[in-house]
Amino acid sequence: MSAIENHPLRYNLANELHARPFPNLSAPSFAAFLAIKQPNAAVGRDRSLDRAHLLDLLDRHGAQHPKDGATHYFGQVGKYHLKWEQHTEFVTYTIFGNGVGARAFDPAEFDVFPEDWLAQAPGLRMTSALIRVEMGVGKDEIGQKLDEWFVPESLAVSAVVDGSGIMAADFRIDPAGHMRMACFIDPATDPRRIGRIVQRMCEIETYKSMSMLGLARVRDLGQHMGGLDQRLTAMMTQMSNPSAKSDDTLHALLEMSAELETMIAQSSFRFGATGAYAALVDQRISVLREVRWQGRQTFGEFMQRRFEPSMRTVQASEKRLHEMAERAIRAANLLRTRVDVERSAQNQDLLASMDKRADLQLRLQKTVEGLSVVAISYYAVNLAAYVTYPLFEPLGFSKGMGTAILTPLVVVLVWLAVRRIRKEVE
Repeated sequence: MSAIENHPLRYNLANELHARPFPNLSAPSFAAFLAIKQPNAAVGRDRSLDRAHLLDLLDRHGAQHPKDGATHYFGQVGKYHLKWEQHTEFVTYTIFGNGVGARAFDPAEFDVFPEDWLAQAPGLRMTSALIRVEMGVGKDEIGQKLDEWFVPESLAVSAVVDGSGIMAADFRIDPAGHMRMACFIDPATDPRRIGRIVQRMCEIETYKSMSMLGLARVRDLGQHMGGLDQRLTAMMTQMSNPSAKSDDTLHALLEMSAELETMIAQSSFRFGATGAYAALVDQRISVLREVRWQGRQTFGEFMQRRFEPSMRTVQASEKRLHEMAERAIRAANLLRTRVDVERSAQNQDLLASMDKRADLQLRLQKTVEGLSVVAISYYAVNLAAYVTYPLFEPLGFSKGMGTAILTPLVVVLVWLAVRRIRKEVE
């Protein structure tokens, strides 16, 4: 009995679940994170440029290349480890290194990405971060470091993953242009768990930054949407005015509907992506199993206060845009019905006018026929008189008497002839 044949994608799909392993990290260590995105049409970008940029960095260190078509890579780059991931809209680079410098969040740590290599990136920096991983110390010492490294007003701190570490960030860009994140690890924490915590920190920052693009789109559309809303309200008010020209208003409504549908089409991907990224932010925070540390706000609370309002604004704007489009369509349908009714009334008036005109034409035709009978009869009587006078003389009839006899006969014959011709024409 032959073995059952495998689906051609079976192994690829199964291996995809294990293709992006978490890094193994020990404390102390650091991570330098970079996300690159093309400013426009990032989804349809030339992805070969992403790969070429990666290969350039690998070649500088003599590192092994990934397989053709690979969307992720993890390998040794000099004395560091590099993790590269290609996403739908962006590409991320994360460098992991052992040990930390005496100066916290030293911009020199980001020099693992050469300056000329950064300048050749096929896109723009979406976000970057320096993550400092230290061995856990006393609460007072950790609190002192947090006050020195971060802005207290926006600092979020949590004990995560069942007390395996303390994670902190203020989500502010420092003078060097990077986000700052810190993690204080319990000595008993496994290196794989440390890697997962650091990876989650990078993902939270990345997806948070990507989802905020939806807010930027909403701000760009806000003023235009406000103007369209006022115009739409004015048109709907104008519809109630009997003296308004319905055709002109209908044409304006159809133009507005087309404009709104274009705005929806141009923004639908960004709105959808914003919702997906926001859900990923919430999911990444939830898997960390946060516990409040020293009475400070957690990452979940920070996002609820600072991030969720932005996402609700995006959702409200998307809903408003769709509702405006639906209002415009409903108004156009109502006005189209009004125009059809008006045109139906005009058609009825036109038909009534045509009936009246046809009746007048019929009367005129009958009048013309009567006059035609008289005229033809006059000439026919004269002709008949010339023919029949010789016959009337032997009978003793005068010309007058003969004409009187012929006239009724000729008139009847002419009338019958005209009537027959009219029937044939009809």
